[in-house]
Amino acid sequence: MSMSPDSYASLRSAAQYVRAFRGKIFVFKLGGEVLENAATRRAVCEELNVLWSFSIKLVIVHGGGSGLDALCESLDLPVEKIAGRRVTTKQVLEAAKMVLAGSVHTDLLADLRAAGLLVSGVSGVDGDILSAHKRQPVQIKNDAGQIEFVDFGLVGDIDRVNPALLTHLLDGGYVPVITPLSANDKGDVFNTNADTVAAEIAVALKAEKLFFLLKVPGLLEDLARPSSLVPYTTLAGIEQLEKSGKVSGGMRPKLAAVRRAISGGVHSAHLVSGIQPDAVLTEVFTNQGSGTMIVARENSSKEQAA
Repeated sequence: MSMSPDSYASLRSAAQYVRAFRGKIFVFKLGGEVLENAATRRAVCEELNVLWSFSIKLVIVHGGGSGLDALCESLDLPVEKIAGRRVTTKQVLEAAKMVLAGSVHTDLLADLRAAGLLVSGVSGVDGDILSAHKRQPVQIKNDAGQIEFVDFGLVGDIDRVNPALLTHLLDGGYVPVITPLSANDKGDVFNTNADTVAAEIAVALKAEKLFFLLKVPGLLEDLARPSSLVPYTTLAGIEQLEKSGKVSGGMRPKLAAVRRAISGGVHSAHLVSGIQPDAVLTEVFTNQGSGTMIVARENSSKEQAA
């Protein structure tokens, strides 16, 4: 089949990104809203396979909040979230183990395998990947702007990332797929925010890029208007959005994770739709992108930072 001149131009344009990113590490965080629909999940897996086929090294961290919410409701367990972060009782932790290390994890591994990737599923407990301690009760500003004193329960704050097992898997050609559970040296297991896990792993692996796949197009100034997408910004830019009250709910821990990753040396972070077809490939292989790209400072164009 012949190709149009425009198609060849697209190939030449994509080739520059393939050359730039070959052998680099991209960390992807997949949220429950992307994983809960089988067709959407499989489409994302196909996009990830394209990146992997171009010798981009992938690490995938998955959440599963939607599935965990559903299981908790069926078990009459409270679903409590403050500033986008879950309160985890002992019973909720057991449910989290069932969902995050069970059905969500296995279904994602199966779909990645079907798409052609060589995958290996682990949790943060495996190989001493994530060492954590129980989060102490803290004061936090809720989405209403009020200060609360919150005990998040059996939630782990990460003390250390040991990337040895992940590096071993990557060097062997595997794609690590990570469940966001952590542990301490006493054998206690903690539920740990997947956005935070993705950022800490990206820093430890010296990743080139960190991606968050969402049900919205990217970072929006107004959640009710998809057209309010912010295509490109800096750490200072997201701080201004936060101060203006335009960031709430689950976007709060994501932007905290973005700040941690970029401050820790990750070149750029991307908030991209996991629902829109080929949004990931458009973000990686085109100048205009599809979602929101965040860099440290306003000292380069989007093309230079890509």
